[in-house]
This record gives sequence, C-alpha cells and structure tokens, in this order.
Amino acid sequence: MLGTRFRTEQIQRFFPILDWGKDYTRANLTGDLTAAVIVTIMLIPQSLAYALLAGLPAEVGLYASILPLVAYAIFGTSRALAVGPVAVVSLMTASALAPLGLANVADYVAAAGVLALLSGLFLVAMGALRLGALASLLSHPVIAGFISASGILIATSQLKHILGISVSGHTFPEIVSQVFSQIGLVNFPTVLIGVAALGFLFWVRKGMARTLVRKFGVSEYLAATAARIGPIFAVIGTTFLAWVLNLPEYGVAVVGQVPTGFPPFGLPKIDLELVGQLIAPAILISIIGYVESVSVAQTLAAKKKQRIDPNQELIALGASNISSGMSGGYPVTGGFARSVVNYDAGAETPAAGAFTAVGLLFAALALTPLLFFLPKATLAATIIVAVLSLVDLSILKHAWGYSKADFAAVFATIALTLAMGVEVGVATGVGVSLALFVWKTARPHVAEVGQVPGTQHFRNICRHQVLTDPEIVSLRIDESLYFANARRMEDMILARVHHGRDEIRHVILMCSAVNEIDLSALESLEATNQRLKDLGVKLHLSEVKGPVMDRLKRSHFLDHLTGSVFLSQYEAFQALKSDTAAAA
Repeated sequence: MLGTRFRTEQIQRFFPILDWGKDYTRANLTGDLTAAVIVTIMLIPQSLAYALLAGLPAEVGLYASILPLVAYAIFGTSRALAVGPVAVVSLMTASALAPLGLANVADYVAAAGVLALLSGLFLVAMGALRLGALASLLSHPVIAGFISASGILIATSQLKHILGISVSGHTFPEIVSQVFSQIGLVNFPTVLIGVAALGFLFWVRKGMARTLVRKFGVSEYLAATAARIGPIFAVIGTTFLAWVLNLPEYGVAVVGQVPTGFPPFGLPKIDLELVGQLIAPAILISIIGYVESVSVAQTLAAKKKQRIDPNQELIALGASNISSGMSGGYPVTGGFARSVVNYDAGAETPAAGAFTAVGLLFAALALTPLLFFLPKATLAATIIVAVLSLVDLSILKHAWGYSKADFAAVFATIALTLAMGVEVGVATGVGVSLALFVWKTARPHVAEVGQVPGTQHFRNICRHQVLTDPEIVSLRIDESLYFANARRMEDMILARVHHGRDEIRHVILMCSAVNEIDLSALESLEATNQRLKDLGVKLHLSEVKGPVMDRLKRSHFLDHLTGSVFLSQYEAFQALKSDTAAAA
C-alpha cells in the first residue's frame, strides 16, 4: 500500500498535471479560458516580433508559442507561467546563429531548432540531476545588469526597422555607427509608421487604462485588459493603413507572405559540426532562460501562497524547448510580461497555457494571410516598448552605494554586453558571479569576541563593551571553511596569537556560522593545532554544528586536539577563564 502511494506521488511529481487536473472545476475553466483569450491576442504580435528579432521568419515565433505551452502545461509546476519566445533569448538566439554564416533561410530555421533541442536536453539533464539550486549561484545584480544591457541592445537593434535602413552588427558600437552612417538613407514613410506605433504603444502602456477609466467610465478591469492587448490595435491599424495606401510601393517593409498551416513536426536537420558550434550558446541560453523563468514563477506563486519545484521547472522548460525544436520553433522560456498578463487575466491552472496554444494554432491556420501588409516597423516598435521596461540602470547606483565589488561586477557585465555582444556579456556575468562568490568566501569575516556582561552572549570586542580574558582568544568565524579560505584562517589565528604570545594560553574557535569544513580546511586546522601546541597554546572549538561534528569524528583531528569541544561559547569561556577577566 505504501509502495503504491509512493509511486503515485512520484508520478504526480513528474507529471504535475495529474495533481491539479484531478481537482479541475468549472470555475477554473472560466478563469483559464478568459486568460487564454487575452494572452492569445497579446502573443500574436509579440511572437511575430520576437521571431524577427531572432533573425527568423515571422511564423517561427507562432510555432515556438504553440507546443511549448502544451508541454509546460503537462510538466510545469507554476499555475500562471506562460512560456514562449522572449526578448533576451531571441537576441541570444540571433547572436548564436549569426556566426554560422547560413545564407539559406531553411538552414537558419533548422539551426534554430537544433539550438532549442540542445537547450531542452541540457535543461532536462539538469532537472534529472536535481541541479535547480545551481541557478542561485548567479548574482542577481549581475543578471539584472545583463538584462538591462540586453534591453538597450535590443532596442538599438530595432532602429533599423523604425528608420527603414539596412544595419548589421551585434554590438552597441557597431549598430550605432552603422545607423549614423546610413542616416541619409532613411525611409520617411517607414519613420512615420514606426514613430506613430511607438507613440501609441507608449501611451497604451502608460496612460490608456487611466484615460479609459476617467473619461469613459470603463471599469478598471476592462481598461487594464484593453491596455494589455493594445499592441493588437497597433497591428490592425498599421496593417490596414499599409494595405489601403499600398505602402510597400513607398519602400515600407512589411512581413509579406506568412505560411498558413500546422507547424512542421519532426527533428530538424542535425550534424555534429553544427552541434559543436551551438552547444556553448545553448548552455548559456538555458541558464539565462531558467533564471528568468524561475524568478517570474516564484514571484507569481508567492502571490497566491503557492510553491514551485525548481527541479521540476527544469524538466518542464526542457520539454518546452524540445517540443519547440521539433515543431519549427526556437529556444523559449517563461516570459515576465505574458506571465503577468496571464496571472492578472485570471489564469487558475497551467491549462490556460494549453488553451492559449489552441488560439495560436488557430491564428497559424487562419489568420496569417491577414498579416501580409503588417509593417516591420510596427513589430519593431512592439519590441522596443516591451524591452525598455527591462532596462533598470538604477542597479548601478544601488550597487555603488552598497558594495563596490558588486558595482564592478554589474558595470563589467553591462559594458561587455553592449561592447562585445550578449554571449561575452552573459559569460562574463556567470564568471563574475562565481568569482565574487569565491572571493567573498575566501576572505571570511573573523571577529574576536567577548562576553556581554550579565548575559551568555558573545559579541565583537570592537563593537561592544564585553568581558575578555588576557589568556583567552575567542574568534568567531563567519563562514564555512574550505580550500579557498583555509590558509587565510590559519594565518589570522597564528598572527593573533603571536601578537599576544606571552599571555595567551587558549584559543577558542566559535563555529556557530560554520556549516562545513572540507578536507583542506581540516588539514589547516590540524596544522594550526600543532603550531599552537608548539607555542604552549591549546586549541578549543565551540558551538560546532552536528553535521560538521559528525565529519570531524570520522577523522583523527579530535584525537589530537589539544583542547576541548564545548557545546556553547559561554561554557568554554567559563571553563577556561582566569581570575583576570576584564572589560574590553
């Protein structure tokens, strides 16, 4: 019986749809359908725009928004997350595919599918190994800096569509220099369309809902809904204008013929050389996509007092990317804007995503002929307005005031992303995050402590009036001990002992903040114990955590320890202090 129950729980953990599906109600259906209609309307122009950002045909954006939503509904643990193409991943896809030099559109689309497959397989492997916690190793300020820089880069890259000029390049200096060099080739009808679309979309984002509520007495919910689907009005209006005035004859670039039909199912063309070229970008895309997706999912789950499983999210995003690669799409992840809209529109379960997929499939089957005259400037305006909300350079000011090391990391990430491209930028962000972690933990804070009079508490002697003993040095180590900081800890202890060598008889290491002692640190402790013994000083430990003590017991360290291990720092101080204890 217990075995059957355990297997059922395991299956439900791997297929969360079996958990929430069994309690699905009519009220859930109403909320999910309402959210699906709103998100579908929002995603049609957004998906087309992000595909163009990735350098792919517009319909690829629709394909990448259909099966991934279904896959996530089956495997995902967030009730509101909506997966699909997003701005940063689209830019990273363009950056990964550009060096391949693929002139044929079919080969370019196939390479994007391979990239999605590799990303999906990497995410699934991480999920199988339960490595979801690894994302926490990435510094949030560094990731915020990378996303802000990517937003600037994306917005700048879309200027070519707003101005109607041809610009290549994948770095901020390259794009800006080419824009200025071709400023004389600007197509003014395109500029009018692009600027009008930008103005309208900014108004939709900032003031449309407020205007509808105040002037027309529309309910706040309906006004907010109208604001969210505002981009579809821009698409309809500019497409109609381009058709009536036949703007392509005046040099206005339009989407053109978009194939109608089901997404192409099957594996894309794969060869080992292509896989070798794309494996590194696929890993970077997976990491950034996962961090963004989990951040959004956790934020929305907290609002309804729900929880997500980070390891299962790896499986879900992996399945979404694999399904995207097998249906003519490219790498996807959970998007902030669409997920918030999905949540606000009343999504109750992941079924809302599956219903959205049905709506997008209908668009791919029936609505694509209507997109022929859709100006690319409108899609560029949609991208610009969406990504500028990602730009938050205040992180620089905040980091400068709080931590110069974090500021240096954020600044380096932003500068290198803009100057050298997204791959160098994200690699820098990952590298700097790990380097900061090692640097900070390699320089642990070690405080000499004394007893707060009248209590059993021990605090830093430089910050508080405390009782100390000239024969005792009590050092509180505020970090786990491992290979990067073991030698520094050893040197600090011995330096303090040599400073008061004539009086000191005992050294107590207060280990309340030490969660682990690795082999290198154990060897340093053994060396410290021996060198203190040679000086006639005993080494003691206090407040050692259970798991740490278990490992120490498996070594010979405790057998050779010159002092004792005390349950508390107060017990150690009382047992060892002389009659000369004084206030410090």
